[in-house]
Amino acid sequence: MAGGVKKPINIFRLGDLGEPKGVFNWRLWFAVISFGLLGAARGIDEGLIGGAFRSKHFQDLIHYDSYSEVEQANIKGNVTSMVLLGSVAGSLFAFVACDRIGRLWAVRQLCVWWIMGIAIFLGNRGSLAAVYAGRFIAGFGIGQTPVVGPVYLAEIAPASVRGLCTCVFTGNVYLGINLAYWANYGAQLDLGSNVAARWMIPSSIHIMFATLIFILSWFQFESPRYWVKKGNVEKATEVMARLRHLAPNDPYVVNEISSIKAANDIEVEATRGLSFFGMVKELFKDRNALYRVYLATSVQFLSQWSGAGSITIYAPELFEILGVKGSEQGLLVTAVFGLVKLFAAVFCALFLVDVIGRKRALLSGITLQIIAMVFVAAFLTSTPQLGVDEHFHLPDSKKAVSRAAIGMIYVSGFGWALGWNSMQYLLTAELFPLRIRAIATSWSMMLHFVNQYANARAVPNLLLPLHQGGITPAGTFWSFACVTIIGGAWVWFFIPETGGRSLESMERLFQLPWYKIGRYGNKYADEIDRAEEVADQPKLDAEEHKLDAEHVEHDTTATLEKNRANIV
Repeated sequence: MAGGVKKPINIFRLGDLGEPKGVFNWRLWFAVISFGLLGAARGIDEGLIGGAFRSKHFQDLIHYDSYSEVEQANIKGNVTSMVLLGSVAGSLFAFVACDRIGRLWAVRQLCVWWIMGIAIFLGNRGSLAAVYAGRFIAGFGIGQTPVVGPVYLAEIAPASVRGLCTCVFTGNVYLGINLAYWANYGAQLDLGSNVAARWMIPSSIHIMFATLIFILSWFQFESPRYWVKKGNVEKATEVMARLRHLAPNDPYVVNEISSIKAANDIEVEATRGLSFFGMVKELFKDRNALYRVYLATSVQFLSQWSGAGSITIYAPELFEILGVKGSEQGLLVTAVFGLVKLFAAVFCALFLVDVIGRKRALLSGITLQIIAMVFVAAFLTSTPQLGVDEHFHLPDSKKAVSRAAIGMIYVSGFGWALGWNSMQYLLTAELFPLRIRAIATSWSMMLHFVNQYANARAVPNLLLPLHQGGITPAGTFWSFACVTIIGGAWVWFFIPETGGRSLESMERLFQLPWYKIGRYGNKYADEIDRAEEVADQPKLDAEEHKLDAEHVEHDTTATLEKNRANIV
């Protein structure tokens, strides 16, 4: 039923989903794993770069100590966020690459950019320019992964497990974070801080994953959707049969290819005669489309400036501010934080988000983030010397509160996994009609990386004392708390529930005045759905009893208008 919520998938009983025997075979899962690994690219970088700055050898190599405290904050922000800046360009390029050269070659070329950039970074020889250039080039490759990976997974997965297969990509983001965190911790524990291997060995995980994904791509098949788009239906059928482990003439394969071809024909027809600038004009001038652009844009601003992404990147420094002393202990606490986020992401994706709905999940996650941010901000306000005076030692009377604040960072990670982390992708994917979906998604992903870059770049400077141009650690967390509170109120007022709705029903969510969509859109859409179900029965009776069709149509129209008037 439209507006309803799907039951969670039991991954141990996929045979109960009604698919033919053989559909869930090793070729499918091999492809899902191979492309799902692309998700690790972002996670690896977010988890590694903070650890590199904990290495005394890396600091000495770039003459870090020779700069003032403000200059150090600028360097740390620039080095950390340069991958995100490259990702802005990569995310825009990825859509062109996927359509022009196919999904497989898009993966291979992004792996080359990724490896080349990290190689330049590792061989920088003390040049900050080389560090910046290498990380920007790596970012150009990494920024393509959240486009290429989910697109391929959505196109090869059976409809019954499409969401589950796409979640493999998201889960690998946290797998990458965990590998990076534990690699930093292990290198610090076994190698110390003063050797090149301390930061170069963990950083080499980038090259290991890029090489692995590049090799795996040669054992995969191009997406059937791509072959249909190129007019090669025969090749698409052959690939689909292999992926489903069925004969090419099996009704299941034939139906899937027919559906893909029909969807492609609709897409071609929907965009026929519509130029790039025509789509931009429709995106920003049509009233319904403009409201959706407003939602997608606001989601990216509010999610990234809630601070969760920066906490992941700068976790070692933030834990140190909260009272965790020593590099090894700080990296261990950070690594445990990664495990918490991985567990939360898997738990929420498989068992929670589809059970309680998109909007409830988002509001629940934001609530947890608000509680955590306010607690940490209040603790730092009560102890303003933390993170400001390097000679300050936390008194014993506040050590218990310090541990609670560290625990709240874990709570914020769980809230992020439940709320903004998934919704910043899901809502954009579900909101837009077919004819402008591609350009709208490009717009959204560009904003995603722009805001992530800006936030990651700003945080080192925000943490500085007031006399150095910062707002102190306490001010930084209060700003995160304020943005998160604003985000919660905004979601409650403006975001409709999109889970469980067909595309046709999704359109009805936006037929109300803009200020009523978030609170009453679902009620209105449900009323229209029920009215149409009731209206179908008289039409059937009219055929059987040869009633006046015009009279039936008049009653149906009156029912729909009455339901709309009750809500508006």
